[in-house]
Amino acid sequence: MKIVTYNLNGIRSAIRKGFDRWLAEAKPDIVAIQEIKAKEEQIDSQLFHQMGYHTYWFPASKPGYSGVGLLTKPEPDKVIYGIGNEFYDSEGRLLRADYGDITLINAYFPSGSSGDERQRIKMQWLDLFRKYLNELKRERPKLIISGDFNICRLWIDIHNPEGHVNVSGFLPEEREWFAQLIDDGFIDTFREFNDQPGQYTWWSFRQRSRERNKGWRIDYLLITPELRPKLKDVKILKDVVHSDHCPVMMEIDFD
Repeated sequence: MKIVTYNLNGIRSAIRKGFDRWLAEAKPDIVAIQEIKAKEEQIDSQLFHQMGYHTYWFPASKPGYSGVGLLTKPEPDKVIYGIGNEFYDSEGRLLRADYGDITLINAYFPSGSSGDERQRIKMQWLDLFRKYLNELKRERPKLIISGDFNICRLWIDIHNPEGHVNVSGFLPEEREWFAQLIDDGFIDTFREFNDQPGQYTWWSFRQRSRERNKGWRIDYLLITPELRPKLKDVKILKDVVHSDHCPVMMEIDFD
């Protein structure tokens, strides 16, 4: 089973850049999409249905903003929209899909880069999300958590870490939150296979950042320990370009 997480920075823009053609070639089984920036009626779902995907969309109330989606060839037993918080659900932050005894979470974390108020909203989300996961895993211990976390977990996950310690996305309190999540038992799957620096999933559009590989690793696929024996491989697909992010693909037994 190939599972992809991918922030498209606008699904309509990504389609114009060939996202659908890449899907047809790469043939992932499940694609967790963040930042769709569109209402369901603005998305050509038939394009994905023709490739065998079921589609689920959870847009933000605000037009052209945020939102998550799921393309999935296996049909989920159940899909739940939202985390159960009116404010964050209005921003289209989370989708849950159950497949047998495995649950996939697709999440798009708030960014705090636009100021103190949004950073406060981000930190409140982090507390809410961690509580949500830890409660859910008592009921559903086989969890896959995909998404754009808007946090670099480790110093090797960002270019020039010394220059970013006071920047949202690499603040000490954000990295401490991620460390606590790892202590809770969640596994950063990419780092199970690759411990090298310079492995990024997002690059600014400015200053030729992608060409110079001055990026951040903020897109993740996490699992609970119960799924570790089923994990086969995880790769960052840095040469796939439909967005300022790139996809991350996990191969895992899914039975």
